[in-house]
Amino acid sequence: MAQTARKVPEGRYGRAPRGAGGGAGGAEARTDRRLKITGGILGVLLLALVGWIGGSYIAGQDVSAELIKFKVVSDSAVEVHLEVRKDEGVEGVCTLRARAESGNEVGRKSVSFPAGTSRVDEVITVRTTARATSPDLVGCQTK
Repeated sequence: MAQTARKVPEGRYGRAPRGAGGGAGGAEARTDRRLKITGGILGVLLLALVGWIGGSYIAGQDVSAELIKFKVVSDSAVEVHLEVRKDEGVEGVCTLRARAESGNEVGRKSVSFPAGTSRVDEVITVRTTARATSPDLVGCQTK
């Protein structure tokens, strides 16, 4: 029984092994190089887009704040240490809320910060209707 070698159609089952004649290796190498260059360019463009969006978001924040710490002083009040950063000529408003252990909101307060200073470090008392367990900084905006 003689075995005959079958030849499969070219290009149907993937690439020919390197060094296996036919001259297709050069075209495949060019295609690989083009795909790598295209992928690299698209990757750089994606990183630039993410950087641009992130930068514009941060630059768009005229007033930002950070809740440094808090202290529950009674069943009807919580003290919140807030650090606010803003441009000197900008008036800002930050909103705080206090939550009970159940997650329900038990207090809310909006605090204004006048123009003139770029950094404000202040302890604010938020009155509550029940004992608060965690205050939140809802957000800040220009006035």
